[in-house]
Amino acid sequence: MPVLRAVTELASGGPGVARLFVVIAAVFVAAKVFGEVAIRLRQPAVLGEIIAGVLLGRSLLGLVDPADPVIAAMAQIGVVVLLFTTGLHADLKSLVAVGGVATTVAVAGVVLPFVAGYGAAVLLGVGPLPALVCGAALCATSVGISARVLGDLGRLDSTEGRVVLGAAVIDDVIGLIILSIVAAAVVGGTMAPAAMGRVAGAAIGFIVLAVVLGGPLATVGYKLVRRLQSTGALGLLALAFAFVLAAVAEWVGSAMIIGAFAAGLVLDDRHDREEIARATASVGDFFVPIFFASVGAAVDLRALATGRSLGIGAALVGCGIVGKIAAGYAPFWFRGNKLLVGIAMVPRGEVGLVFAQMGLASGALDGGLFGAVMLMVLVTTLVTPPALSALVKRTAPVG
Repeated sequence: MPVLRAVTELASGGPGVARLFVVIAAVFVAAKVFGEVAIRLRQPAVLGEIIAGVLLGRSLLGLVDPADPVIAAMAQIGVVVLLFTTGLHADLKSLVAVGGVATTVAVAGVVLPFVAGYGAAVLLGVGPLPALVCGAALCATSVGISARVLGDLGRLDSTEGRVVLGAAVIDDVIGLIILSIVAAAVVGGTMAPAAMGRVAGAAIGFIVLAVVLGGPLATVGYKLVRRLQSTGALGLLALAFAFVLAAVAEWVGSAMIIGAFAAGLVLDDRHDREEIARATASVGDFFVPIFFASVGAAVDLRALATGRSLGIGAALVGCGIVGKIAAGYAPFWFRGNKLLVGIAMVPRGEVGLVFAQMGLASGALDGGLFGAVMLMVLVTTLVTPPALSALVKRTAPVG
């Protein structure tokens, strides 16, 4: 394949800008092709984008180097845009409506997989800090994947659907706080309770202040932006708001993704949330696939294909699935379909990838453990759509 060989040679040794263009072009084409294949197989497009990254990464073609500073920076922008978009889809009013049940499911869905994953990793010989990252990666639930699957099945507006969305958002908030704690523990090399308490306090305090103060500030900014005549002003300035909050979050000792998520959370319907989401979609279409592809590119298939990595990955998959399904039964007073809620909470998707990437970038995870966490993310995301579809068809009323 002379063309592929020429592209590979240019991407690996060509001039800086030309090489970057080739890499970005390869990521876009591969991500869209494999994403389309995934959609046609009734799977989330993100899975195809990750597989595209694996193909282009160190294990196979070697086109994409996730450690390249430019690629890493673009991937970081993709994470911020992704979490900002996730926040835009979180409705505080809907969360309050199903607050008790959703909160119970969310807390159980964080605690059970986290404890089980950490314990399983330690029993399999993983050190305390890497085991902490493995457990933390099991906490979150992908809001986007859960919403897409339930929407396709016509159950998004049901009581179970609202519980799942509310619990998934709360899961993400708790998960992001845990991510801040874990990141601080990894950087500092310690898990001292006092240090973790300060990080958790900073993360919680930042979210509270962002909601209390960020809402009114966003409203004032929105009124000013509406006076502007230039095209695309609302979307660009909303992204600027997200980037500023992400930077502030890091400055106060929290995580950038918490700032990005909070920015999306405070931009409610008063600020034309849907228009902002549409306006920022083009930016996300550019940067988010680069993030997913860079995550896939970091997978070392040789390191993953060892008994230890596969064993840890299988244990994490088991803990991840059982823990989330058990969480669906935690609100014992809830009269809805608890199994549907539990299964819908299983996919980790993009949020689990953020945890995995943080662990790899910080050095807490080696190639084998990173592959094990990636295996957990992929499997939990793959099994959810068919499992939910089968359950809904089995429990649907006859006639």
